[in-house]
Amino acid sequence: MKKITLLLCISILFISCENSKEISSIAPINWEKRTLNSKLSDSLQIGKSYLSVYSQIYSTTEHRTHSLTVTVSMRNTNLNDSIFINNASYFDTEGNLIRTYFNKPIFLKPMETVEIVIDELDKQGGTGANFIFDWAIKQTSNEPLFEGIMISTSGQQGLSFSTIGKKITH
Repeated sequence: MKKITLLLCISILFISCENSKEISSIAPINWEKRTLNSKLSDSLQIGKSYLSVYSQIYSTTEHRTHSLTVTVSMRNTNLNDSIFINNASYFDTEGNLIRTYFNKPIFLKPMETVEIVIDELDKQGGTGANFIFDWAIKQTSNEPLFEGIMISTSGQQGLSFSTIGKKITH
């Protein structure tokens, strides 16, 4: 009986460790339901935005880092028009592509916000991580807004800050 109980406890421990390896709370199904099934109009204005995010920051010295949870908000600030995000690519401190979140254009309805969450356990981005977004809008629409919120809590202490995306030309 003791062997069975021990085996059961080890199995439960192993299963719970497997679940803790998840590095993003946004399931791929979220992108699939937003995928644009038709071709984008040639009359749309295209653009590109850069957003700095931090999955880690330095603490005390450059030899000690503190991990953060990153929430990336992609926001449509238009009251009447949808916008289209063609690509959301995540890069590490050295500029290496970590992952691309979707491979086909997605849409955001008027005033909608869609988020990407990078788990505190995911340290791949490092202290200088960033995103590049390719987007398309109607000529008369507002450009999308991209924001990064970084947060961590430990005991009674909390740390949080934000970044705002910047339109780039290339």
